[in-house]
Amino acid sequence: MTLEELQALERSYVVPAYARLPVQFVRGAGARLWDADGVEYLDFQTGLAVTSLGHSHPAVVEAIRRQAERLLHVGNLFYTEPAMLLARRLSECSLGGKVHFANSGTEAVEAALKIARKARQGGTVISLQRGFHGRTYGSLSATPQESKQAPFAPLVPGFHAVAPTADAVAGAVDGCTAAVVLEPVQGESGVWVLDDELLQTARAACDEHGAALIFDEVQCGLGRTGTLWAYEDAGVVPDMVTSAKALANGLPIGAVICSPRYADGFAPGDHGSTFAGGPVACAAALAVLDVVSDAELLATVRALGARLTEGLAALPGVVEVRGRGLMVACDLAAGGAPELVRRALLEQRLVLNATGPATLRMLPPLTIGEAEVDEALQRLRALL
Repeated sequence: MTLEELQALERSYVVPAYARLPVQFVRGAGARLWDADGVEYLDFQTGLAVTSLGHSHPAVVEAIRRQAERLLHVGNLFYTEPAMLLARRLSECSLGGKVHFANSGTEAVEAALKIARKARQGGTVISLQRGFHGRTYGSLSATPQESKQAPFAPLVPGFHAVAPTADAVAGAVDGCTAAVVLEPVQGESGVWVLDDELLQTARAACDEHGAALIFDEVQCGLGRTGTLWAYEDAGVVPDMVTSAKALANGLPIGAVICSPRYADGFAPGDHGSTFAGGPVACAAALAVLDVVSDAELLATVRALGARLTEGLAALPGVVEVRGRGLMVACDLAAGGAPELVRRALLEQRLVLNATGPATLRMLPPLTIGEAEVDEALQRLRALL
């Protein structure tokens, strides 16, 4: 079908929840996408940090194919091997406890919040300004952005947002706190790296008052920052980590990884999901972990992130660059980031994302090379 035909169908039959750009992608390979006319694009958005191994990664494709030929779905009343193997793999490479599967990042956050609140019923949840944790009611209540919350009030009670500083967190946590939830690198608001002092203070405050420390690594985890988990950079170990997005490189999956303290936070019947932990998504995730756990890849992510950051800082009109690894944003002196994203797509065939009026965000595949970093910078320079 043509782009115009798809747009007509959308106008008639699709709830207008998305502001789509006028391109129909039909194929992808590595860091490249092709539209319906065969035009090639360089993807530095990766579906918002989802296809972190690039499009059609052969190991992931093969894992999906093999599993789809055997079994697509049976539900959580039975055992499947990929889910049990993935739970063991996620536990052993992180907190050493147990895993609860979900279908998305927001569902993973919901589950983590429920585990924390079950442990301290009636307890409050502390989140940080600039944070983003999802759009279902619990995760939205932990996302202190007026434009996202206001249309859907009243929200879940007992959520309080504080400034992203060590002092603010220390002052907010008390004996009534069930959890502190934060992103070690705040992605949706423009890639703000939280400093080590803040994370260490949050850990100490939760330890003092018996609260759960939840790190939302839905976007910043799984190698994106140059370590397998973003919390490794600060050496602060949380009680729960939420993961999704890149976990199956394009298939819907989410997970809450719990430390031993919270490993048995749910009893049968407390929480559930029809599709969570499905065999195909879990098989894909096992293939993803084989790739992103490689030390050489992670070192390359750090090196290419530095190359991208330095290149962005040298571009005309760029006033600030933030990020870690291949999770990078830059601010433009003249603003106009959303329009620049549109021009980048249509004029330079470069896929980017704007997180605000003046902020561009870049989330390229972790498998790119130096030439592709330089190519993206060249295309962006032509626009600026």
